[in-house]
Amino acid sequence: MKLKHFLSIFLLLVIFLIFNIFSYSNKVFAGLQDNIFRLHILANSNSESDQALKLAVRDSIIEYMETINISSTTKEETINNVNNNLDNLKVVAENKIKELGYDYPVTIEVGNFYFPTKYYGNISLPAGDYDALRIKIGEAQGQNWWCSLFPPLCFIDVSSGYLEEDDQKILEDNLTEEEFMLVSSSSPDVKLKFKILELLNSK
Repeated sequence: MKLKHFLSIFLLLVIFLIFNIFSYSNKVFAGLQDNIFRLHILANSNSESDQALKLAVRDSIIEYMETINISSTTKEETINNVNNNLDNLKVVAENKIKELGYDYPVTIEVGNFYFPTKYYGNISLPAGDYDALRIKIGEAQGQNWWCSLFPPLCFIDVSSGYLEEDDQKILEDNLTEEEFMLVSSSSPDVKLKFKILELLNSK
């Protein structure tokens, strides 16, 4: 009877733990989804020239975004700015592609897309569905590049991929303390929570 009683308590504890894990996952990840708007650029292929073209398009898109997104203070404002300039953004990408001697078509859209776990220097985002501006170059079969249009973390030294203190402050100001710890901390406890989110949200 004691063993049966112990097993019952153990089972209840396991159920309670699983429930809390799912609750945590839903709450934190929903917060990340609500607060982050990403830029996603997919190269035509993984050839050296196509990857270099992707980065050139990236630079042109980010430069243009700086001119239309100066006063944006929310994710919604950023998305509105992008939606109001989709045609212009497509032209920017197409002109850069033609300038460099290619004739790849460009597909551009705003939507909710699945992303695997992504690392950006000292910042990481768990796998899952996020709102994003997605730009496909040609066949879009090559390695992709991403950043965050809101919070505005595309406008840093993209060659280093490392967020300095001021840039981390921007992210911290737009996320809850728990969300910011999840994407930036290296503590074992936070890493475990991050892994749980990866498992629950991966496809």
